[in-house]
Amino acid sequence: MTNNDDIKVTKGSSNVFSDLGLDNADELLTRAELGRKIRQIISERGYKQKEAATVLGSDQPEISKLVNGHTHLFSVERLMEFLNRLDFDIQIVIKPAESKNDASLQVVYT
Repeated sequence: MTNNDDIKVTKGSSNVFSDLGLDNADELLTRAELGRKIRQIISERGYKQKEAATVLGSDQPEISKLVNGHTHLFSVERLMEFLNRLDFDIQIVIKPAESKNDASLQVVYT
């Protein structure tokens, strides 16, 4: 049995990929967020993978990878194309960072 005093807890940032020290953490988070939104839309619309593939201009094996969270296999551009095919607009907003050396990449849903 583990004593709770022996457990070390570290508060993470808003980017788990950065917390893990992975290269391209912002891009990985962007892909994950875009993929999450696509999976949510597919689920809400009740699409089977083959139906989703038809709508997205893809094939069922590729959609299976997406639905199972393998967003690292897709470019950001491809994921944005999928969102467009699902009738979603995408806006890219460029603004100054809040502080020097603190630039970030975010996906925001409205």
